Amino acid sequence: QLHLEESGGGLVQAGGSLRLSCAASGSIISVNYMGWYRQATGKERELVAGIFSGGKTNYPDSVKGRFTISRDNTKNMVYLQMNNLRPEDTAVYQCAADPRGDCADDPMCIDYWGKGTLVTVVA
Repeated sequence: QLHLEESGGGLVQAGGSLRLSCAASGSIISVNYMGWYRQATGKERELVAGIFSGGKTNYPDSVKGRFTISRDNTKNMVYLQMNNLRPEDTAVYQCAADPRGDCADDPMCIDYWGKGTLVTVVA
């Protein structure tokens, strides 16, 4: 069992930055895929950023060039640096862990989720 806890959310003005952190309760060295997802009110959960154990990353076009995901396996941490934030980035952001690494395109099959942290971007 792997517990994930997010931190770093908050209220920020458009154009500002936030850095989210995800702390895992155990080692993530063998976790093939770690991801950040978000869900805005009334919308479906969507991928924000993902990172494989080898360092390959994936981002949707909506955040590409603004968000950067990273992982520190020595500290069992995953980070999401968010720059140039927009009001449409407002959502609850969740960290996810997929040990097998075969759920990157289907978050419904991901085993481990944090409770989330709220990011609010105001104009």
